[in-house]
Amino acid sequence: MTMDFNETTEKLGGHDVAAWLRRHPHFLQQFPDLAQSLVVPRESGATASLASYQLEILREKNRELTQRLHELFATAQDNERLAVRAHQLTLALMKQASAADTLRAMAAALAEDFHGDLVRVVVFHAIESLEAADWLQVIAADSPRLATFRDILGNNEPICGRLHPDKNALLYGVRAEDVQSTALLVLPGVGLVAVGSRDGNRFFPGMGTLFLRMMGEALAAALARFPHA
Repeated sequence: MTMDFNETTEKLGGHDVAAWLRRHPHFLQQFPDLAQSLVVPRESGATASLASYQLEILREKNRELTQRLHELFATAQDNERLAVRAHQLTLALMKQASAADTLRAMAAALAEDFHGDLVRVVVFHAIESLEAADWLQVIAADSPRLATFRDILGNNEPICGRLHPDKNALLYGVRAEDVQSTALLVLPGVGLVAVGSRDGNRFFPGMGTLFLRMMGEALAAALARFPHA
């Protein structure tokens, strides 16, 4: 004898659903999306609370979307300002008449326009007419002093975050303890450019490095105009 499935299962009616919801008044807190899809009359009475709940959910989503929009707008403004600064830096570097002036312009821009607390430049070869400065060091690429940088000298990608104390010591000298985070540009065949910050969260691993890479490439291209510097 074949038994109809519909005859053996209990049919769930509207009263059953209503009774279940009365026993579980917090059900919509677990499934808030259902509140948006329910059709609720607007008359006053017990149903008004559910209508208010739906409205509050929509308001909360609107607040979240508005906040997200403000964050995206702020990020876009920051990126626009960085793009303008990077472009101005590139133009400034290409206008310099010597390798010495190019490096001076780079150091000044990083300190002033990009708000670096400490800017340091290491070049592998002496630069003509470039006098000694606290931001500059001339160290041969094969010097034992650069042993701590061997792991990154072949890396063209900027490095951001907290550097090993040995790296900090070479770059910043007596100011090493002041630096809590660094953006480091490695320019193959040219040297190193470091921007140090007293803020440990100013530069961190995983942050966007597009503009840093563009600045490093601009400096390398500007210096390439003076092969005998």
